[in-house]
Amino acid sequence: MSRRHLLLAALCLAPTIALAQMAAAPFDGRLKKIQSTKTISIAYRTDALPFSFDDADKKPAGYTVDLCRSIVGVIERQVGVAPLQVKWVPVTSQNRFAALSSGQADMECGASTVTLSRMSQASFSTLTFLDGTGLLVRGSTAANTLLDLSGKKIGVIAGTSNERALEAALKAKVVTATVVKLNTRDEGLEQLEAGTIDAFASDRVLLVGLVNKAKDPKALALLVDALSYEPYAIALPRGDWALKQTVDSALAQIYRSSALPEIYMRWFGAMGAPGPVLEVMFALGRLPE
Repeated sequence: MSRRHLLLAALCLAPTIALAQMAAAPFDGRLKKIQSTKTISIAYRTDALPFSFDDADKKPAGYTVDLCRSIVGVIERQVGVAPLQVKWVPVTSQNRFAALSSGQADMECGASTVTLSRMSQASFSTLTFLDGTGLLVRGSTAANTLLDLSGKKIGVIAGTSNERALEAALKAKVVTATVVKLNTRDEGLEQLEAGTIDAFASDRVLLVGLVNKAKDPKALALLVDALSYEPYAIALPRGDWALKQTVDSALAQIYRSSALPEIYMRWFGAMGAPGPVLEVMFALGRLPE
């Protein structure tokens, strides 16, 4: 064989050798821990219907929870352990990222908005949903937009992107209102129904889910205003690129499969098919292997 043919053979074999070396290499970071313990810990919000919540049997349920169940299947194949034991870790909007950094959870499956400031606390998968901050009011309140809430009390969960969006919208539209900082969505619903606050700000889809928990759903109304753009993703430990690549690859597989429309319709069927913006998001998430 000539030197030229040897060189060509070497070039052709190089990718195969590299892939074999990658396959033989031990896992790093959380994947190594998941493989050795045969356990994956998943943080989830108990109050983020329909994305993540406790169902009637007190078990994790929701759109993002279902996505994460499918992702676990991909991780099982990658680490060669099936089935993995899934440990569900309830978290709040205040401690969800701390659960990742402390090692209490390997991923967070809820309704977390990707922001530049949060990237200093956690990493994020490719996008899983798109939403916006909205306002829920009592039907008896004479309000159609944020402007009509001047002089009123508006509740919002402290430390969320909704709080920042509300304060920015009030400033931009020169609306003077009292911002009441709350701890949970359920507290927001309770105070809204009691008349302690006049409106409650949160992600629009989450507000739709909250209405279903109201004593009288018909007594509440969602205003037309969308105060912000809220791109959701699965939160991951910061700097663990191997785990992020695995989760992104799993989402790409889900987005290319028949599982996606089944999961979507299970939780958002009443809202109809995904809109054009959400369809584009899913298309962008179908990353090639």
